[in-house]
Amino acid sequence: QVDLVQSGGGLVQAGGSLTLSCAVSGSSISNYHMNWDRQAPEKQRELIATSTPDGSTKYADSVKGRFTISRDNAKNTVYLQMNSLKPDDTAIYFCNAAILIDNNVVVKGWGQGTQVSVYS
Repeated sequence: QVDLVQSGGGLVQAGGSLTLSCAVSGSSISNYHMNWDRQAPEKQRELIATSTPDGSTKYADSVKGRFTISRDNAKNTVYLQMNSLKPDDTAIYFCNAAILIDNNVVVKGWGQGTQVSVYS
């Protein structure tokens, strides 16, 4: 079992920055694709950032150039650095740990979610 505990988030003015953390226990993050997604009111859930075990990263167009996903294997923690925040970034943010089985993503654990609110 993989347990994920999120921290960070909060209220920030547009243009500001926040960092979210996702601390993992039960297994090493080096075994997993680590993802951040978000759920905004009345919008579909959106996968916004992925960090793969080989160190590559992927971003949704909506956050590319502004958000950075990183992982600290020694601390077993994944981060999401969010810069140049916009009101449209207001959402609940979730981290998850996933593996690929026959090219299918299988999520093994979810964080509890963190509210990020951006005001103009």
